[in-house]
Amino acid sequence: MRIIDMVGNTPLITLSYFPEEFPGVSILAKAEFMNPSGSVKDRAAKAMILDGIARGKLTAGKTIIDATSGNTGIAYAMLGAALGYDVVLFMPQNTSAERKNTIRHYGAKIVETDPLEGSDGAYLAVREQVESAPERYFYPDQYNNTVNPETHFATTGWEIWQQSQQRVTHFIASMGTSGSFVGSARRLKQENPQIKTLSVQPASPLHGIEGTKHMASSIKPGILDETLQDGVVTVTTEEAYASTRNLAKHEGLFVGISSGANVAAAVKLARTLPAGSVIVTLLCDTGSRYLTDPFWNEI
Repeated sequence: MRIIDMVGNTPLITLSYFPEEFPGVSILAKAEFMNPSGSVKDRAAKAMILDGIARGKLTAGKTIIDATSGNTGIAYAMLGAALGYDVVLFMPQNTSAERKNTIRHYGAKIVETDPLEGSDGAYLAVREQVESAPERYFYPDQYNNTVNPETHFATTGWEIWQQSQQRVTHFIASMGTSGSFVGSARRLKQENPQIKTLSVQPASPLHGIEGTKHMASSIKPGILDETLQDGVVTVTTEEAYASTRNLAKHEGLFVGISSGANVAAAVKLARTLPAGSVIVTLLCDTGSRYLTDPFWNEI
């Protein structure tokens, strides 16, 4: 088995900390941090790279290039190392040191962009670079590549349906590229049109939930399908931080901030639902990517 073959088929974990708060409602969390590079982004990165190879767009000597807030970049770097391709990643300067160091240890190159422009600034900068020398690069363009949601339709959504024993009633997840939400929601609604699919949004444009877009103030990804949103649950940065700490202390799940945001939103949703409801969300990445963040020490 190769490292690339280890992507996907992550377990679905029952969260046990909340049963008295909303009796009869279950929250299940897909452990995407158990993918080989540590995040849900392994799925889309693998699919886009293999699609590029299959279509003859990614050939020997070309460099994989894209914009990232961190996790997809780590996945590209891992896969580039495993498959023998150079990787260049454009990312905001204020991306966590853990993410940048991980990428560099895989042998990939980082081009840092204006932190005030966030992931949108990295996206615009990488497009300019590709346009200057298109023959040098394979540009997956994770924000607009339909292979991104298609792989979540084929894998993540299908796994949730099967692993929940077809009991899932609600799916809720935050969005960066929106690929995991769009693909999973689309698949779940195909299996059962009664399933409600909700997105998680930061409560304000200025937030600290890495990898998650405040869509109203951001460049919307081309793959975003807002018709799949049966509702939106907003989460503050402080709520996401507190939830992340609680997952470590009370569930033994050491995950990242977007995972905390997803669970905080799932808890808000659970309070409104009748007994028998089954909520599924995503634990997007590992908490080891945020070790130096001060929120771990807050009360």
